[in-house]
Amino acid sequence: MFPVPDPMRRALDAARDAALAGEVPVGAVVVKDGVIIAVAANAPRTLSDPTAHAEIQAIRAAALALGSDRLEGCDLWVTLEPCAMCAGAIAHARIARLYYGAPDAKGGAVEHGPRFFGQPTCHHRPEIYAGIAETEAAGILRAFFGARR
Repeated sequence: MFPVPDPMRRALDAARDAALAGEVPVGAVVVKDGVIIAVAANAPRTLSDPTAHAEIQAIRAAALALGSDRLEGCDLWVTLEPCAMCAGAIAHARIARLYYGAPDAKGGAVEHGPRFFGQPTCHHRPEIYAGIAETEAAGILRAFFGARR
């Protein structure tokens, strides 16, 4: 068992915060040159915004912090496999590396569903590292949904 890298630890904490707010517990962190520049959690219900996924929120915050729509050289750490919308945002932002925790067989678009980054129409593909703190990330989601059943 490997220690959980700090960016993923921060993403997991953000996911827990989302759960406390009644949001699906997903957290995301953007890192540039080893420094965390944005941390975000899912907030569609809180913001009445269906695009307010953790990844989108983190990308927006990072772009604002850097003053650029291109996040070249940045890494995105997220607790759940990104959906198609978030995968598109990752490509448009030119994220260099994507690290994610739990796979999402129903809504994921990286290793499931449309496999967004493998499509010929995708013009930017980040390096992808899956399964980072997968058990913990999946456990947070299971607990959240189990409490609602």
